Amino acid sequence: MNHARPTLHTFALALLAFLSLGMFNGFAHAASAEDLDKEADQALQILYKSNPLAESLGKKARAVLVFPKVIKAGLVFGGSYGEGVLNQGAKRLGYYNSVSASWGWQAGAESYGYVVFLMNNKAIKYLDKSKGWEIGVGPSVVVVNEGIAKNLSTSTLKDDAYAFIFDQQGLMVSLSIEGTKITRIKR
Repeated sequence: MNHARPTLHTFALALLAFLSLGMFNGFAHAASAEDLDKEADQALQILYKSNPLAESLGKKARAVLVFPKVIKAGLVFGGSYGEGVLNQGAKRLGYYNSVSASWGWQAGAESYGYVVFLMNNKAIKYLDKSKGWEIGVGPSVVVVNEGIAKNLSTSTLKDDAYAFIFDQQGLMVSLSIEGTKITRIKR
């Protein structure tokens, strides 16, 4: 019986990964690069209108990674998927996906957008050279919430990247981008 538990656990995690990738790939998949570009531009404007600090960071950032729509769902096992665009000014540097898987006490489904402001060349190089950036590993990423935003200004910036989650719709017990893997895709 002791050997059955790890096997069941491994099977459940493999099943979760398979279902997450298949289920989310269709939901958040943009029809074309042009569609994804438009969605990313609109999402960035929504964030800027609702958060002046984000707009200030956008002006200082070396590059901006925009995921306009990420779909997250879970019932004990869960996952999320979305596609985004890396911009440097008006130039498109590439397209990426954002994937995560989780297990534990969770239930619900939601969609949201998130933007990662890459503040230095170290963060851009890491994203470009790595085979995927796992948030929480590599350059430091600060997820900006209301508490952090109160003490953050463009003159106190010291981290490699800052992330803003916005436009949440649906109902999920918790939301985090920790453990998310960002990988370059072809468009």
